Amino acid sequence: MRPNTLEPLARAGAFAPDEQESVYKAIKTRRDVRSEFLPDAVPDEVIRRLLDAAHHAPSVGFMQPWNFVVVKDDAVKTAVWEAFNRANLEAAEMFSGEQQATYRSLKLEGIRTAPLGLCVTCNPDRCGDVVLGRTHNARMDSYSTVCAIQNLWLAARAEGIGVGWVSIFREDELKHILGVPERIEIVAWLCIGYVDRFYSEPELAVKGWRQRLPLEELVFSDHWGERDPEFASSIAAAAEVPPRPGS
Repeated sequence: MRPNTLEPLARAGAFAPDEQESVYKAIKTRRDVRSEFLPDAVPDEVIRRLLDAAHHAPSVGFMQPWNFVVVKDDAVKTAVWEAFNRANLEAAEMFSGEQQATYRSLKLEGIRTAPLGLCVTCNPDRCGDVVLGRTHNARMDSYSTVCAIQNLWLAARAEGIGVGWVSIFREDELKHILGVPERIEIVAWLCIGYVDRFYSEPELAVKGWRQRLPLEELVFSDHWGERDPEFASSIAAAAEVPPRPGS
């Protein structure tokens, strides 16, 4: 978490220090949940709050290209899991040796165990052919939809609700199951539900798949590949600051 500070609020609109801590806490303790879902139903009022948080995401040209398919039906979730499983078996064959063994040991989805599934889509035609801000990058509508997913994910973490993003499937199969039109892009299938715990670190780090890269190695100054040694050192030093008590 951020180091403690006694500096007064000096910027218009800045949150109070404890409110800032809550935002950073949600960001740093957010997890991609795979196997810790409880069977408890998520109340509709909570689902509404999460969707409202998603709907308040920024979007290029204010096009708001997202739609949300809320799935509670077990038969639909089973069909989605079967599509995932076919793709997952193919994915496993793309790795080799010890990495393949580690991949096969991971539970990469909670499609059938999470009480709620959410398909998040992107409609590229919502604002017509020419969209403010998308004139030179056709993917900006998809990127906007990802912002909506992140908003929902952080709100869910604040509510004590786990979210798992499933990306291993063939899009045409998922469209067929859910009746999604051809022109609509499926951006994510999210598994959502209360959990028995949140890992203290990302699950893939805990289970040895990958570790978080040092931030100072990823930040350049003015030009690609150029680093400001003093700034890099300050980033590294900040990473070593222990969290505030109770955060």
